[in-house]
Amino acid sequence: MKKIFKKEFLIGLTVLITLLILLFGIDYLKGINVFKAANYYYVSYTNVAGLSKSAPVSINGYKVGIVRDIEYEFDNPGHIRVELSLDKKLRVPMGSEAILVTDMLGTSTIELKMNDHPDYHEIGSHLIGVNSKGLMDNVTSELLPSVTTMLPKVDSILSSVSMIVGDPNLLAAIQRLDNVMANIQKTTANLSAAVAKTPAMVSEAQLTLDNIKELSANLSSLSANLKNTIEGMPLDSTMQNVYNITANLDRLTKQLDNKNSSLGLLMNDASLYENLNRSVADLDSLFVDIKKNPKRYISIKLL
Repeated sequence: MKKIFKKEFLIGLTVLITLLILLFGIDYLKGINVFKAANYYYVSYTNVAGLSKSAPVSINGYKVGIVRDIEYEFDNPGHIRVELSLDKKLRVPMGSEAILVTDMLGTSTIELKMNDHPDYHEIGSHLIGVNSKGLMDNVTSELLPSVTTMLPKVDSILSSVSMIVGDPNLLAAIQRLDNVMANIQKTTANLSAAVAKTPAMVSEAQLTLDNIKELSANLSSLSANLKNTIEGMPLDSTMQNVYNITANLDRLTKQLDNKNSSLGLLMNDASLYENLNRSVADLDSLFVDIKKNPKRYISIKLL
């Protein structure tokens, strides 16, 4: 009988220990440290959508506690009381707010906005609860009206785009654009080929420039030599001789034009010309006759 009682006691003790471990393990998985001392505060909200037990309570992103419990306030209809379990070292100033923040996925957390008041809330007192608008609330209140207003305009734009796309002129313009692009591509290929020939052209241009430089140097040398030659020539005496020759030619020309001078008479007297012409003719006849009858004019006597 004693052995049976001892066995039942061990079984019951084992079950109790298992239940305690299970209870503390569940709390631990929820983020509740039952062995750590905490201060409790209460907050009332009109809407706690997305908030659950063990939700984090943070200050500037740092976790300082959790949501311990959520229950409806039957003595204050329309409000839900949330129990906050905060770190025992944390002291909450008077006027601080517990802001309920909802993220894009609909999960809610509590953000403490600490006040600068010198006095502090007593443990177990009520904090000021504030419901912050979530992303979906902003979308519903701000974005949806704008979208509703834009829908008729979007429909009109889509209709216009549909008409433009179905216009045959647009298709023709696209085809012309294809032709233009093909021409541009061909021009680009020709330009690339021309650019490929550029080094040879540059080489030839460089050779031409070198030749031009050499020719310029030769011209400079020739100009210097010509300058030295001109500077070494007796230009003054040469110019004086040219002047004298010009004066003599002028004087000769005047004598030729003067009918009273010998040269003028020779140039302008027709009778003198005729006499000279007859004399030349007579001399010519005389020479002819001498050739025919030399004995008439030359006598040769032999001793």
